[in-house]
Amino acid sequence: MNSPILQLLVLAGIAVFLILRLKNVLGTREGFEKPAVPREAAQSERKRGFEVIEGGPDHDIIDNVEPDSEAAKTLAAIKRVEPSFNVAEFLQGARYAYEMILMGFERGDMDSIKPFLADDVYETFADVVAAREQQGLTIEAEFIGIREMNLSSATFDKDSNLAEVSVKFLGELTSVVRDSNGEIVEGKPNEIKRQKDIWTFARVLGTDDPNWQLVATGE
Repeated sequence: MNSPILQLLVLAGIAVFLILRLKNVLGTREGFEKPAVPREAAQSERKRGFEVIEGGPDHDIIDNVEPDSEAAKTLAAIKRVEPSFNVAEFLQGARYAYEMILMGFERGDMDSIKPFLADDVYETFADVVAAREQQGLTIEAEFIGIREMNLSSATFDKDSNLAEVSVKFLGELTSVVRDSNGEIVEGKPNEIKRQKDIWTFARVLGTDDPNWQLVATGE
């Protein structure tokens, strides 16, 4: 066998070896394989999926109020004006504000809670505290916790961007009133009493001030 034929056979053998090695490394495609989707179709598919999610129910709202209620519609309107608004976070803040404001009022510490009260609410609270002091009365109070809490109503004025949200509280605390001699004139030291309140918080949306103020109280 001459040299050129020998070289040809060697090269053919090397080629077969390389093909087998490449097949082992890359594998083979068998069975069903999803065909390639054109870019425009892929973008359209993603858009439809996004629209389904975006148009679905807002659980931040319907987890806290009845779906299709006036409160739900109002909260949705608030979110359209201020997308960062979150109902669950608002209620968490309202829970903290309830304890802070209630205890500040009970203990007569009006300075600490003044920034969180509308002017007329502050004046009403301050008048009650002043009347207690004139009578020589002091209150010893301890906050136990909030037994129940839910968002009861919401309003939104599109012209002024003023949003108002009312929250119903059922709080538990101990409270005794003592006279100037330290004698208890009302309440028992270890008696837990329940207090029902409906507080309305307000804020002008779209402003730099993120704080809500207490604008009304009731039962």
